[in-house]
Amino acid sequence: MPLSFPLKWLSRMLCGCFLCTTLGSCMASKAKVVEEKPKKKEIQPPKLVGRIASIPADHRFVLIQSYGKWEIPTGSTLTTQGDGEKTANLLATGENLGQYAAADLQAGQVEVGDAVYFRPVIKTPEATETATPHQPPENQKPTLPENSQQENVQKNN
Repeated sequence: MPLSFPLKWLSRMLCGCFLCTTLGSCMASKAKVVEEKPKKKEIQPPKLVGRIASIPADHRFVLIQSYGKWEIPTGSTLTTQGDGEKTANLLATGENLGQYAAADLQAGQVEVGDAVYFRPVIKTPEATETATPHQPPENQKPTLPENSQQENVQKNN
C-alpha cells in the first residue's frame, strides 16, 4: 500500500533531519581546533652601539665612541663585552658631544676598546602600571596647617 503524500513528506523530513544532525556532529568533531597562543614578548637582541674610547683615572665613568647617531635614552642600561668574559654595566648619562657619549660605570670592569651594547626595554601594560607611582586622590593628600610654616622660621632678635 503506497504512503500518502503527507506521510512521504514527513518520513523524508525526519530522515533528512537525522542525517543533518548526525553528519553535522561528526564534522564538528573532526574540525581542527585552532587555539590562539598568547603572543610571546619580542625580545630584541642587544645592539652594538659603540666602543669604550677612554676611561678617566677614577674609573667612575667612561666615554663611549658611538657607531652612528647616539639615540640611547638617558638612564638606559648599557652592557660591555671585553676580551674573554669581562663585562660591565653602564648607565647612560645623556651627555654627548659629537660621536662621544658619557656613561657611569655601575658594575664590572672595562678597558679601552670594549664593545658597548644596548638592549631596548619592551614596555608591557603590566610593567607600565607597576612603574607608575601611586598618586593618592586629591582629597587624600596630606595638608599642612596654615601656621606650620611660620612655626619653623627662626627669629633673629
